[in-house]
Amino acid sequence: MKILGIDTSLRSTGYGLINIHEKVIKPLDCGIIKNKQSLSQLQCLHRIAAGITQLIELFKPEEVCIEGVFFHRNAQTAMILGMARGAALSAVAKFDLPVYEYSPKTAKLAVTGTGNASKEQVSYMMSQILKVDNSEINDDATDALALAYCHYHHLKNKIKFPKKL
Repeated sequence: MKILGIDTSLRSTGYGLINIHEKVIKPLDCGIIKNKQSLSQLQCLHRIAAGITQLIELFKPEEVCIEGVFFHRNAQTAMILGMARGAALSAVAKFDLPVYEYSPKTAKLAVTGTGNASKEQVSYMMSQILKVDNSEINDDATDALALAYCHYHHLKNKIKFPKKL
């Protein structure tokens, strides 16, 4: 089974793909869809949707997980994050793939054993789980891999799934 994890933001949307075969987890790809500050919001949203579309066409994941909506003190920031999330979900919807959302705390808990783990702790644990060198992996990509692993963790342990979108 191939799982695509997506950690959205307007300027740096992280993605992580893992493949599970006979309980062996292998990373397929991870990275970020980077948008320069000089790009307009619409250009960024287009690039996010196009990047997610390209990943799905290339790797053909069976399931997708995305970071859930969280409350933010700054309404403008929350709206921009919502737009980036919508661009990613719009791309996924074209392929009729099942999408699950996990909170950052749930993903951190699945990876590190605590929902309050730092980004460094998540990165370290993902490098151990996937047996990769994390020194060159962006934090947003690590978070996306953590979301994909979190989904696998829920499948493997028959934990109740979060809201399916």
